[in-house]
Amino acid sequence: MTLEVSTPALLFPAISLLFLSYTNRFLHLSALIRDLHRDWLEKGDDLLRAQIDNLRRRLSLIRTMQLFGAISLLLCVLAMLGVIGGHPVPAVMCFLAALTLMALSLSCLIYEVWISGGALRILLNSVENGD
Repeated sequence: MTLEVSTPALLFPAISLLFLSYTNRFLHLSALIRDLHRDWLEKGDDLLRAQIDNLRRRLSLIRTMQLFGAISLLLCVLAMLGVIGGHPVPAVMCFLAALTLMALSLSCLIYEVWISGGALRILLNSVENGD
């Protein structure tokens, strides 16, 4: 496989957009958690506690997504440096690792999106149960 410097560079726009998305998700969750925490301190409701637990899992996933994305970006830079420096084998290995980490980051995103409705399901269940 021949790797050109432009190939790892193709991930830069995607990573930038993903980080913007991840940061927006993180900021939104932070605001929700602060509001729910304030409500929980006032009421101590188990329903609020369940929502906070769901948000805790989501927050952890977002941190993991950001970590995998950041390491992926670093490996893309290392791959580009390897290509420029005339070290094709380490460059390809770095690029493959970057792609793998990006796939892991996206997998975490898919799971986080899947469970993002959890807090809403908790509320809907409480309405259906008459709590």
